[in-house]
Amino acid sequence: MSHPSCDGHEPGFVLWMTGLSGSGKTTLANLVEAELKRRHMRVERLDGDVVRQSLTADLGFSKEDRDKNIQRVTFVAKLLSRNGVAVITAFISPYRATRDWVRREVTRFIEVFVDCPLEECIRRDVKGLYAKAIAGQIPEFTGISDPYEPPLNPEIVVHTDRETVEQSLAKIMGYLEREGYVKPE
Repeated sequence: MSHPSCDGHEPGFVLWMTGLSGSGKTTLANLVEAELKRRHMRVERLDGDVVRQSLTADLGFSKEDRDKNIQRVTFVAKLLSRNGVAVITAFISPYRATRDWVRREVTRFIEVFVDCPLEECIRRDVKGLYAKAIAGQIPEFTGISDPYEPPLNPEIVVHTDRETVEQSLAKIMGYLEREGYVKPE
């Protein structure tokens, strides 16, 4: 069970959403953020696209740069969470070893595998990135020319190809409530 921090706020946590591009990470992160705000919690959402425009604009997509990207995000998430903020991240974060490093760095870490088959992500291709990657216009694209290593033991798995967003959200919120991260309603 969680214990209030010295300022009376609940301790923070980091909800780390990982999955292929187009799997639904950002959609779910937005919904979880809205739900936590509705419950009057302090919350920050760190999204891959937004972070890459600011905090990590100097980085590319090589394995080394992807790891640096996640290290910087982890630093920010750690600062926020230890100050009572619920942090929701939405990053492809394709490498298992890097996510395991984040788990060791951050207390109260919850890994959410946003599981969606590559074929469905390609079909959705919200940003037109898969078409470019398949055409060879984007090198080192996760799922096409660069690997994605699914989590082995995530706390939560949502299947966005066969669950509604409401079902996936309910699964995430149910876990957070059961494990004492969020007070049940």
